[in-house]
Amino acid sequence: MPSAINAAVAQQTASGSAPSATISTTTEGAGGGTGGIYSAIISRNQPIISIKEKTYEELHKKCLEKNILYEDPDFPPNESSLFYSQKSPVKFEWKRPREICENPRFIIGGANRTDICQGELGNCWFLAAIACLTLNKKLLCRVIPHDQSFIQNYAGIFHFQFWRYGAWVDVVVDDCLPTYNNQLIFTKSSQRNEFWSALLEKAYAKLHGSYEALKGGNTTEAMEDFTGGVTEFYEIKDAPKDIYKIMKHAIDRGSLMASSIDDNLGFSYGSAPRSDIGELIARMVKNLENAQMTHSTVDYQGTDERPAWTIMPMQYETRMSCGLVKGHAYSVTAVEEVLFKGEKIRLVRLRNPWGQVEWNGPWSDKSEEWNSVNEAEKIRLQHKVVEDGEFWMSFQDFMRYFTKLEICNLTPDTLEVDKFQTWTVSVNEGRWVRGCSAGGCRNYPDTFWTNPQYRLKLLEEDDDPEDEEVICSFLVALMQKNRRKERKLGANLYTIGFAIYEGIDSFVLQMHGTKHHLQKDFFLYNASKARSKTYINMREISERFRLPPSEYVIIPSTYDPHQEGEFILRVFSEKRSLSEEVENMIEAERPLPIIFVSDRANSNKELTADEDAGKDGEKARVDEKKVSAAKGKGTNRACEEQKQFRNIFRQIAGDDMEINAEELRNVLNNVVKKHKDLRTEGFELESCRSMIALMDTDGSGKINFDEFRHLWDKIKSWQKIFKRYDTDHSGTINSYEMRNAVKDAGFRLNNQLYHIITMRYADKNMNIDFDSFICCFVRLDAMFRAFHAFDKDGDGIIKLNVLE
Repeated sequence: MPSAINAAVAQQTASGSAPSATISTTTEGAGGGTGGIYSAIISRNQPIISIKEKTYEELHKKCLEKNILYEDPDFPPNESSLFYSQKSPVKFEWKRPREICENPRFIIGGANRTDICQGELGNCWFLAAIACLTLNKKLLCRVIPHDQSFIQNYAGIFHFQFWRYGAWVDVVVDDCLPTYNNQLIFTKSSQRNEFWSALLEKAYAKLHGSYEALKGGNTTEAMEDFTGGVTEFYEIKDAPKDIYKIMKHAIDRGSLMASSIDDNLGFSYGSAPRSDIGELIARMVKNLENAQMTHSTVDYQGTDERPAWTIMPMQYETRMSCGLVKGHAYSVTAVEEVLFKGEKIRLVRLRNPWGQVEWNGPWSDKSEEWNSVNEAEKIRLQHKVVEDGEFWMSFQDFMRYFTKLEICNLTPDTLEVDKFQTWTVSVNEGRWVRGCSAGGCRNYPDTFWTNPQYRLKLLEEDDDPEDEEVICSFLVALMQKNRRKERKLGANLYTIGFAIYEGIDSFVLQMHGTKHHLQKDFFLYNASKARSKTYINMREISERFRLPPSEYVIIPSTYDPHQEGEFILRVFSEKRSLSEEVENMIEAERPLPIIFVSDRANSNKELTADEDAGKDGEKARVDEKKVSAAKGKGTNRACEEQKQFRNIFRQIAGDDMEINAEELRNVLNNVVKKHKDLRTEGFELESCRSMIALMDTDGSGKINFDEFRHLWDKIKSWQKIFKRYDTDHSGTINSYEMRNAVKDAGFRLNNQLYHIITMRYADKNMNIDFDSFICCFVRLDAMFRAFHAFDKDGDGIIKLNVLE
């Protein structure tokens, strides 16, 4: 149920614009490669990834050897494979094709667009994409391996291949299909004994968890899953003037294309034709999206970015008088010109996946316009007077009635040799993490900058002799992952979009080499150079841009903050470009050396000597002054605190002059409670145990005074940072502010470590209290000190033995 949000400037900033959000990780080029934590495989030549350990070939061979028919354990013939929202009111029978008809065949006379007839499931979006797929035989053979049969080496097992977020996967299924009264419930062929389309639908349902998961969607999803292509989406009322030329060029270069008519309720296509059991299926497959639909509580007044909420009902008989169906997906199968009464008329051929119900206006199957067209032209245009769901109409009528157009362009990973391919591609995979990197759109400037950031470097201008501008053409596509598969867990598509910023002035210098994450101030005072036109709840949003060669930062985001999910960001360019995630180097400023075991004895001796001389008050005061001077603490307050610490430590430490975790807690809490401006209930025992473990270098489970004093000096400096970001004096800071707090403390971390910190220390409201804040910083400090102690040559690489 896609809803669009205007992507105009949401908040005014010093430069007149507020930032937008984006996220991902990167692989460059059309060949393989890795980027950061993730790897994105987009090469057509990469091997197929099997869903399970055993491949189709292995399973097929095993079934033949044992003379058994394959039964899929991961997609069994029961209700769990059909529906996830409720039990079916009637019992469906799962039958193999040989039980449904005589002489079943996988493909009869080649797979073509007229083979596909929609069943009782609202997945016309999927079937429209199949019809487009049949127009490209190479693509078709890629998705549907043709070396499968119900005759030779039949074992009840079939397989199909789909592109999934950068990799081709092989989906294996058995041939048990759901039936009612010995009729296929869902997709079927126009010939009763042909089953390739029904089995393809089953494999796609398995990929998403159930048949019900296919209810309602956009044709772009299936088109991309069949090709690995990228889709461009057009609102026909706002389409460019040369839209006919664009459509014609798309057909010529092998792109897949579909169109639909807005029903004023949205553009997720889920209509199904009327049939004898149609009403029964309608009651059985409830519209979960209506039940789950809730309006956002965000106040959009005064902003241009606002959601236009829509719903996605299961529709029946929403036909117009002209024969077209609203809220329904059609395949665009041809774009041609025909000579009619001395002038050229532009025509568009479309197909209704129902396999029936056609346009009845000018240029329809039986219209009188065809009487003025010669037979040779009719043959060239494949004009037929038959109720098969396919029809011609004038381009003028197409523009009048249809409202949406989707074109799926082929990319380098679609075919091994693709004469139409002119793109270079970089793929970035990533995720939004609640409380850390799910910052929302530009309406939320306090968190927007925390979204993952991706650097785009446009290196070469386009080769267009007619264009005097120095321009680079590229397309950005942001796709959210696995939301359809997770529907049964309550997942819906997020409303997503992206913005593109040009790095300028000091921010460019900051990015070069070190590639630091851009901070909040950058987005407050710099407008975006380009952005997606809308924030929309579709699986993928894409946009074509023309910008001068330079270095840019892409920020993909959800509309609202705190929405967690995975995504893939792809950049297609006509010329060479580089795309990578902006990641901080992991480093710390001036790490202090660790106090090793050999130093501890001396530290304890010094403390013991002070205690023995404690009766001589003057001497003690002199020693304290020396210590104070050595530590650079020249204020009376610092001296008083030092006295207080020594006194407390002497009272608690005992004869061994060391304290354990429980004693440490008493010391810290006694001092902390004197700071009235710091709202905290004190340190937990577990936190103090962690501090002891990280500061304890000899494994005694205790720390001496020098280690304790070092710890407290750190805590005091971190306490100041905490107060700086605890603006509401609640005793907590927002987890998004941890990026700045960590930076102020002298540490630089990458996104993965920020994700770990959020997961470990933030509460359910994404807040971090003082206890957790200090515990986190103690761990960071100890780890950096330990690393630098072992990194003798300073190359950032250490080798450890088991004991170390």
